[in-house]
Order: sequence, then structure tokens, then C-alpha cells
Amino acid sequence: MKKLYISLMLCAITLSSMAQQKPNYELAERFTPTKIHKMIYNRTVNPNWLKTGDMFWYSYKTSQGKKWYIVNPAKKSKTELFDNAYMAREITLLARTPFDAQHLPIENIRFNNASTSFTFEIANKYHHENKKDTIKGKKDSEKGDAFFFSYNLNNKKLELLKNYNSPKDSKDWASFSPDKKTIVFAKNNNLFYMDKENYNKVVVNEEDSTIIEHQLTTDGVVGFEYGEGIDYKDNVTVEKNKDKRKSPYIIWSPDSKKFAIVRYDTRKTRKLWVINPLSSPRPTLKSYSYLMPGEDNAPQESLYIFDMASKEIKEVDIAKYKDQTLSINSIRTLKKNYRDTINPSIWAGDKNTIFVTRQSRDIKRIDVAKVDISTLSVKELYADSMNVSIETRSPYITKKGDELIAWSELDGWGHFYLYDTEGNLKNQITKGEMHTDKLVNVDEENRILYFTAYGANKSQNPYYEHLCSINLDGSNFKILNKGDYTFSSSMCDSKNYFVSNYSRVDANPETALYNNKGRKIMNLETADLTQLMAFGYKFPERFTVKADDGMTDLYGVMYKPFDFDPNKKYPIIEYVYPGPQTEAVNAYFSPSMTRLEQLAQLGFIVITVGNRGGSPLRSEWYHSFGYGNLRDYGLADKKRVIEALSARHDFIDINRVGIQGHSGGGFMSTAAILTYPDFFKVAVSCAGNHDNTIYNSWWGEKHQGVYEETTDGETKFVFEITKNQDLAKNLKGKLMLVHGVVDDNVHIANTYRVIEALIKANKRFDFVVLPSEDHSFRNKDTYFFWRMADYFSQHLLGESNRDITDIKELHE
Repeated sequence: MKKLYISLMLCAITLSSMAQQKPNYELAERFTPTKIHKMIYNRTVNPNWLKTGDMFWYSYKTSQGKKWYIVNPAKKSKTELFDNAYMAREITLLARTPFDAQHLPIENIRFNNASTSFTFEIANKYHHENKKDTIKGKKDSEKGDAFFFSYNLNNKKLELLKNYNSPKDSKDWASFSPDKKTIVFAKNNNLFYMDKENYNKVVVNEEDSTIIEHQLTTDGVVGFEYGEGIDYKDNVTVEKNKDKRKSPYIIWSPDSKKFAIVRYDTRKTRKLWVINPLSSPRPTLKSYSYLMPGEDNAPQESLYIFDMASKEIKEVDIAKYKDQTLSINSIRTLKKNYRDTINPSIWAGDKNTIFVTRQSRDIKRIDVAKVDISTLSVKELYADSMNVSIETRSPYITKKGDELIAWSELDGWGHFYLYDTEGNLKNQITKGEMHTDKLVNVDEENRILYFTAYGANKSQNPYYEHLCSINLDGSNFKILNKGDYTFSSSMCDSKNYFVSNYSRVDANPETALYNNKGRKIMNLETADLTQLMAFGYKFPERFTVKADDGMTDLYGVMYKPFDFDPNKKYPIIEYVYPGPQTEAVNAYFSPSMTRLEQLAQLGFIVITVGNRGGSPLRSEWYHSFGYGNLRDYGLADKKRVIEALSARHDFIDINRVGIQGHSGGGFMSTAAILTYPDFFKVAVSCAGNHDNTIYNSWWGEKHQGVYEETTDGETKFVFEITKNQDLAKNLKGKLMLVHGVVDDNVHIANTYRVIEALIKANKRFDFVVLPSEDHSFRNKDTYFFWRMADYFSQHLLGESNRDITDIKELHE
């Protein structure tokens, strides 16, 4: 009787709280993503480093328009690249088309090698397309759809280019040899090549094709092609790409005489299907190779070396693990920061040696091997193994070819190690409780490694990225861009300077220039958020709480209504993504979470927070916490966070808790409401991989685990995991499931299996099906948001009577 009385009291309190609040649709409509994006201009500087010296140029947009700047770090100077008013006037005079200083649509700036002048183009929006504009051989400047100019920095004169072809970026199908004389590409399952002279020629008929294109291979077939990645090979795309040039995915030798290629044989890999019900005149079937966890007939990967002189191709016997994956280590040119039209992919090592990474199917074993091109012999250099799946990075091979820098989590944290190219460990370069991540640059002469790291400053959020340096012998570690922010950096090729963009979720983004010792040279920009703040925007709030173990710190962000009243009680909604490859928590200011901020305006507290097992950017213990327990590992932390925040803040109503997520978050949100049915009252679960036995093999096998079982000499892979449909009988609250019919990533069968289990358990639920949508919902994002907003408003605020057709955003 006492328990019944308490339950009735809690119910009465909840209903009383709901009766006092109404969803604020007007405020939510005021802060749509479209409106917010119009009030956020540039947040970062993208430096375009020049070929001469360490100078760079960039553009930056504010509420006053866009301006272009050139920076000379040695002189500590930043000046306008040109006068906008002068440029607008001269362009108008030369092009006979009106432009003004505030709205200059300048694109594709390219400096000459001496950095004394640059060309650019402006689209001609008044151009009426004429078939004659596409006549073969016509210059770009003669086609009429754009104006081309040259600007001289010395005399500050502008010239209209009348007989001009703009430099073309390397086409996405073209693989240039290092000497830039030969182009290799894929077409109709095989490899072809052409000479540079024919690169920009248009193939009009079959006769042109035989003159311009020369076939290298003839044995390629659908499912075992040349020049295809491991991604889905569906029947629709295959037919659409017939007779089209595609990327060959090859890596050249430094002397341009050979290239290496990995081929993927998916002919025995089982197919999956989706049906597009809206195709006209008949629904169409899309079929694609899709390996599920534990299945046999995985794609088989093979390494080949092709000799351009003899036109011979040879396979390398490099097998080590069953169903292994291969990757050829290319030269880490790191970044040619100046814009170049051709950037060949070249293998690491000399002309006679390539380095290949092999990985076992269970992703617990990995090694780097050296292949002698002349003999095709293979030598293993070093190997890594763990009892859980491991992360990898391509090793850096020095220019001399006598050392390599490898990355490993061997000691429980991601660190760099120095080896010789015979596989002997020289020393561990980085150490300590931090996660090193990207190899940014290597000063081989002074033996300094530049890299990014997380958790380098123990007093800060461990998800803040910093640029660091250290000597290759492990001495003289430095954080180069200090401050309580997360940084993203671009370093010039000389390694003398770098540009850092930095921010937090609750701080205005800024940009500064530093030298390689970490000294700030000058501030460059501060983002213009004046219009956004004047509109009533407020930064979200950061918070830290303990995980369910009472020891591990979790980091999150809280979004409040902009008309927040601390004397009110608000329902709380948790937006979730479990990881383990990433956590859906912003460390920096970005409009990427706009929908969460918009949801908060209806009258909710909305939070995002990490969980143990969620991110690879901390210790390997943290990252692998959920290994073998992929459904449940993060749920206790998600519940504990809300309990802790409710105890900390009186404005949070712990009796009105919602949860929402997409993909892995859809999986997690459904698991949460079924595991803690008395805590989570409402869930909106989108495109969830509820049954990971039918999701792709990579995600499940890597993060849940797969083990080998050998019977009568035959090895098979076994995969076991708990599923959301197993918990269907527990549902008490309100659950909305959402899925796109043509989702070829997380198949809609995942949601159907949960629905069938709910029906068998006689449970009420809601299902929104999006007939034309794939995994992203990109074309129905607005419709979905307002359906979700209505659902949470109805069940957490007690009201959702607004006709969705009245939502103005749906008609924008």
C-alpha cells in the first residue's frame, strides 16, 4: 500500500509539472539551423601556404563581408591581399557586370611560383548557356560561364584574361605518375593508361577512345575489379558507371616505373538488398556486397605489382591471416600546403621496396612488412597484438629510408615508437598518460616530431587537442599551443610556423599564428558572432560528472532554453551515441549541434555526454571498456549522469527523462528505455543497428569481438551479441522508432526485428518510416525533427496539439 501511495504521488507530481509547461514552438522556430547558419560566418582560418618563404593567404567572412589577407610570419605582418573597393570597381569595368566590395564572389585563387601574382575566377550569374559554349577545344574564358582575372601584387593591376584555360585540379579518376608523364585510371573493371598530352582531350567516339586510352589489364570482372575500393559495389552504381573512368586506387614507385595495387575479391561475399519504392515507373532493387559479423566468404585482398615498361603484373604472396586486410604505406608528404593541381600517390621506401600493413580479421593482430619489388620476397618488420581490437596508424618512413615512426597502444596509451627499417626498436618516442594522435610533420634534420595529442594537459578536458613537439629520442616534449581550448593546426612545409584555430563550446572561436617553439606571433581572427548573440543566442554549458564506477570522469555539454528560468522544473533529454569510435560531444563551438539547441528551446534541458568505452582519444582501457558487451556497456553511465545532474541542479526533473540517438545512438536509446524502463520515459530511436548480427562485419567484429573456431582443419569466425529485441517485453514508456527504407548502411531489417518483438510482447509503440531516405535522413531532416519535437512535447510536457503543417521551417 505504501509503494502504491508513493507511485501515485510521483505520478501526480509529474502531471502537475507537465501541466505548468507548454512547448515553446515559437522560440524553437526562431533558432532553426538555416537561420543560425546565416548568423555564423567563418569560424576558422584555412591558411594557403605559398611556395616562396613561409607566407600564406586566407579569406575570412564576417557580417561586413569577406576579405582576403596575406601574412608574412617573418615580418609579423598581416595585410589585405587587395582593396575590395578597387577590385569590385575594376571587375565591374572589365566584365561589364555589377559587383560591390561587400559581396565579391572570388573563387579559385592560384598564386604563381614566385608569389608575385595570382589568378582567380568569378562565376557569371547572368550567363545564358549556349550549346556552342561546350564546343571541343574552346578556352574556358570563351565559354562565358565565368570571368578569369590576373592580379599583380607589385603594381596592383588587374587584368581580364581573354584567351585562358584555368589550371585543372587532378580529376578524381586520374592517378599521375610521379614524373607526371603517365595517367592510370580504371574503366569497366580494368586498368587503362594515357599519356599526359591526352589528359584533357574529350573522347567523342570509339575511335577517339582507342587512340587516347590504352588498356593495361583484361582479367578484371565485376566483384574482382581493378580500381575499386572495398566499399559497397551495388548493381545500380555498377550500371551507372559503365564506360566511365574511375580512380584506380594505385600507389606509384618513386621512379614512375611501377605501381602497386590492392584488389578486393567480393564475388563470394553475400548480397544484401534494399528496394526503392518511389522509383518510377516501377520500384527498383539495389543489390550490394555486405558481409555480416561471423559470416564466411569475406572479401579477399591481394597485392599486385605492375611494371609499366613490360606491362606485366605480378601477385605478391603476402598472406598471413585468414581474411586479412592490406594497406600499402604511401609517402607521408604530410601536407603540400600550397595548392597544386597534381599530387601523385607514391609508395614509401625506395624504388625497390614497399611497406605493407597486414591486419587480422579480428583486428587483434597487426604487422608491418617490407616487400622487395625485384624478388617479391616479404619480411615482417614488427607486429602488435592485444586481447581486444587495436587501433592503427600508417608508419612514417624517413626520406633516407633507414628509419620508421610507428604508432601503437602497446602500453595502454597511443604513442609513437622509432624503429629502423629492419624492424628493430630504437626507442619509444612519446610516453605518459596522454593519447598521441596525428603525425603532423617530422624535421628529420633536427630530429623533431610534431604531432597532435589529447590529454597532454592534465588540468584540462582530455578531449582538447594540442599540437606538440618532441625529439625523436624522446626528450624535450612541448605543448606548442597552450590554453584551455581545443586546437586544430596547420603547419607550413618548412616547419617554422603553424596556424591554430581554437575554441570551446562556450567560447568564441579565435585564430593565431605561432612559431615552431610555441611562441605566439600574432592573433589573426576572432569569429563574428555579434548577429547571433543579438538574436538571443546563448552558449551551452560544460559539465563534468563521475561515471557509474564513481571514479572515471565523464565530460558533457548542456543546452538550455534561451528563456531559461532557474525557478522552473525542466524535463531532460539525453542525446546519445555510444561510440566506441567517437562520442557525440562537441569540444569546440560549432553549429553542428544546432538541432539539439533547437530542441532545448521547446522547454527541455538537452545534454550530450561521453561514457566509458565511447572514445579512442583516451586510454585503451577507457576505449575498450565495452568490448564484448556492445549493447549494454554505456547504459549505466548514461543513467548515472542524469541522476548526478539532477542532484546538482534543482531545475532538472528526474521524473521526466527522454533519450534520443541516431544509428549507434538509435541502438543505444532503444536499449536504454528497455533496460531502465522506470527511468527513461520517452525514447526516439533513429536508424538503429538494434541487431548487430545483421549489421556490417567491421563494426560488430571490431567493437564486440569475434573469435576463430577450427573444426576438422577448417577455421570459421564466431560472433555472439545480445540484441535489442531480446528486451522488448520490458517496454513501459513511449518509444518512437524511425528508419529510412533505402538505408544501405544499417538495414531497415534491424528496426523490423525490434517491431516484431514488440508486437509479440503486445507493446504499444510508434514507427515513422521514411520511404525515400537512406541512413542520413538528409532530405527529410526538417520533417523528422518536428515529429521528434512533437513526440517529446506530448509525452514530457503533456502537450503537442500543434498541426505540423503550421511549422514555418517545413515550408522554407
